[in-house]
Amino acid sequence: MKKLDSIPVNKIDRVSKLVTTGVKVGGNYLKYYGKKIVDPQLTKEELHEDNATDIYDGLKELKGSALKVAQMLSMEKNLLPQSYVEKFSLSQFSVPPLSTPLVIKTFKKYFGQEPHVLFDEFSAESVNAASIGQVHKAKKGAKNLAVKIQYPGVRESIGSDIAMVKPIAIRMFNLQGTSDEYFQEVEGKLIEETNYTLELEQSETVRKSCSVIDNLKFPKYYPEYSCEKIITMDWMEGKHLSEWCKEEHSQAERNKVGQALYDFYMYQIHGLKKFHADPHPGNFLIDDDSNLIAIDFGCMKQIPESFYKPYFEMIHPDAVDDDVLFRQKLIELEVLKDNDTPEEETFFFNLFKELMTIFTEPYRHKHFDFGKPDFSDAIAALSEKFTNDKTLRKMNGNRGSKHFIYVNRTFFGLYSLLFDLKSQIDIYAHEKYIK
Repeated sequence: MKKLDSIPVNKIDRVSKLVTTGVKVGGNYLKYYGKKIVDPQLTKEELHEDNATDIYDGLKELKGSALKVAQMLSMEKNLLPQSYVEKFSLSQFSVPPLSTPLVIKTFKKYFGQEPHVLFDEFSAESVNAASIGQVHKAKKGAKNLAVKIQYPGVRESIGSDIAMVKPIAIRMFNLQGTSDEYFQEVEGKLIEETNYTLELEQSETVRKSCSVIDNLKFPKYYPEYSCEKIITMDWMEGKHLSEWCKEEHSQAERNKVGQALYDFYMYQIHGLKKFHADPHPGNFLIDDDSNLIAIDFGCMKQIPESFYKPYFEMIHPDAVDDDVLFRQKLIELEVLKDNDTPEEETFFFNLFKELMTIFTEPYRHKHFDFGKPDFSDAIAALSEKFTNDKTLRKMNGNRGSKHFIYVNRTFFGLYSLLFDLKSQIDIYAHEKYIK
């Protein structure tokens, strides 16, 4: 795989890269329509594949928040054509790494010495590379270590990346009026993810707090070999969750992994009120005994009580079934507003009612099979309906608390992972850890 000696950091260079990518995509459309004239039966499959490849190739060289968007989109299996999902999934743990000289330069800057001096052994070849950093294997004494190194310039480019995305998002989601708090929420979380000192603190807190959960493991972290741009932890043996899911495993093994994953999230959300808000396969390993290993805590979301209480009251099946109570919670959560027209109020009430009816289906059962096609199909059908809803595009999408962004992303990401695992879950088993 090609190695990178530098990453575009300033706004002009990053915009230029995106413009070049846009030109390639435009060329793909011209090629597609040219072929369509000759073959009217031609589908868009080849177009999707070409566009997905060109867009991903552009983003992977930008890295940082631009590539993070691809990583997030790779979880949206119901919104994107399969070509995009497959290509963007590579951003979870397989992108072009930094060159060895750039890695050594980073170590000398922050530790005053080369990695081969700091550690007894250090592999110059990265074992995986994602959106914000890449991982190298090292050894100190008898300990096998994983050393994550942040790409240079990632933090500095976040603001300009958000500025580029903002006008596109405003048009796509019709965010009339003030929508700054949404973008500030995303930008703030991305900036936190580039602070490895904070990540180390969060990782140790989660490791200690969640050690009570069965079949869940964490690496230990080493502050003496970590800093703001480098973080060192135990090397954990296991397969990435997405790879493990593709293999043959018994239902008992799938249930064991899925239950640990589900309990992990429920314990954080309801017990700690602060949770790991980046649920994609690259952040989890599974060992030979079907234990789940959580390895990345750069993105953590605190849930304020003012949001936690009405949100989880709203998603309770009893509230979803009670129109008066459900409407009250939508008002508390800023989904329905005082200045809504009757048309807007009716539209968004019905939209959220339909969404939450499907979303809360697991909580109507003591045990739930996330591998059931009818559940994932219902989510897919709803996503397609919203995507093609012309009325929704005209409505003001600037509504709902900013806390929805990462809470909803986490729940749907969790559902996606449980579907891939095909796990049968004891929905309320996590309560024993909280009590």
